[in-house]
Amino acid sequence: MPGPLGKIRSPWIVILLSIVTLGIYGIYWQYAMFKEMKDYSGQGIGGVLGLVLAILLSIVNIFVMPSEVGNLYAAEGQPKPVQGVTGFWILLPIVGYFVWFFKVQGHLNKFWTSHGAVTG
Repeated sequence: MPGPLGKIRSPWIVILLSIVTLGIYGIYWQYAMFKEMKDYSGQGIGGVLGLVLAILLSIVNIFVMPSEVGNLYAAEGQPKPVQGVTGFWILLPIVGYFVWFFKVQGHLNKFWTSHGAVTG
């Protein structure tokens, strides 16, 4: 039986808060995303390891996070809308970060919404 649903987050608000807090909110966001996915599915690296990687080796999370989002879909027999290779969007200067971010957060928002989560 799945655990609690995660929060729906506005990608623009997360980006804005990350800029205003000089990246601190971005680190918290990674912790929260990994924690919510593991709490729901029982699979994945979870919040603490996600936080450690965000601080020490952040490039890893760029590939792991979309992989875990995709695995949520795959566990329910759906095609993976994002996966580890989605991380390569980061190689495209500036624009690539936004593409990566909107793909990952957007598909996770869709997953939570399809299971009954509401914005707010």
